[in-house]
Amino acid sequence: MGSTMDSPGGPYLNLGAVTSPVGTTRLLQLAFGCTTFSLVAHRGGFDAAYGTFCMSAWCFCFALTGLVVAFEFTRLHGCLRLSWGNFTAAFAMLATLLSATAAIVYPLYFTRFECPPEPEGCTARDFRLAASVFAALLFVTYATEVVLTRARPGQVTSYMATVSGLLKIVQAFVACIIFGALVHDSRYGRFVATQWCVAVYSICFICTVVVVGMSVTGRAGTLGFPFDRIVVVYTFLAVLLYLSAAVVWPVFCFDPKYGTPSRPSGCPQGSCPWDSQLVVAIFTYVNFLFYVADLAYSQRIRFVPSL
Repeated sequence: MGSTMDSPGGPYLNLGAVTSPVGTTRLLQLAFGCTTFSLVAHRGGFDAAYGTFCMSAWCFCFALTGLVVAFEFTRLHGCLRLSWGNFTAAFAMLATLLSATAAIVYPLYFTRFECPPEPEGCTARDFRLAASVFAALLFVTYATEVVLTRARPGQVTSYMATVSGLLKIVQAFVACIIFGALVHDSRYGRFVATQWCVAVYSICFICTVVVVGMSVTGRAGTLGFPFDRIVVVYTFLAVLLYLSAAVVWPVFCFDPKYGTPSRPSGCPQGSCPWDSQLVVAIFTYVNFLFYVADLAYSQRIRFVPSL
């Protein structure tokens, strides 16, 4: 067992896991995360899919952060079959995106300055306001960890800590938003062209998840071929695929020949196909820009499979 630990002859506990800047940031994440979902669960309240998402995001981030701190403090992460640096960098970026989304969604749907009617009353409003503040602080702490652990120019570090690696997490997250809009009555099955766009989103999402998975599990260096070159080639192909979707989707959804340029007047709020199509179009362009930035940054890094 000693050969798998970080420091076989050293102390079993790693105080730096809680006293270093990154460790202190993670302790703040635990404190803010616990406070946020406790306020919501106690009196703030939540309902519907939006509230469930926020609570799930906060609980997921809290649980994973607690495991990261525990494993680093006890040095047990050396026993895991993971590339620990890649795992923590990927999780920090994912937690940043989740906490940012929850910090926007919860105040947008649940927080009001006016007191709701009884039995909730002003107490529920105060709890929701406090939860919104701590949700914003939680996002700040996760973003701080990303900044602290991000690779610097000339620094040898894990791939997921580089800009290219962090963008992989963002690309997958944006793709999930696109999928959510697609299944919400976007009517993408009307044309073969829009079905092609769905295929583009799916292929790029799967390949991006595979790249992240190979990096996190430390299997990238055991494939027998240059993983970094494969990633660059894939990113280039993804740019071309997303470029085609960025052209095709708006034409077949908003051109008068195939769709509607403006929102129909009789379209119900919250269940209008045009709204879903607009969300897909916007985030298609967003993800296209992320893939272009990824391709540009990938030319400036060199892959080190052992990290």
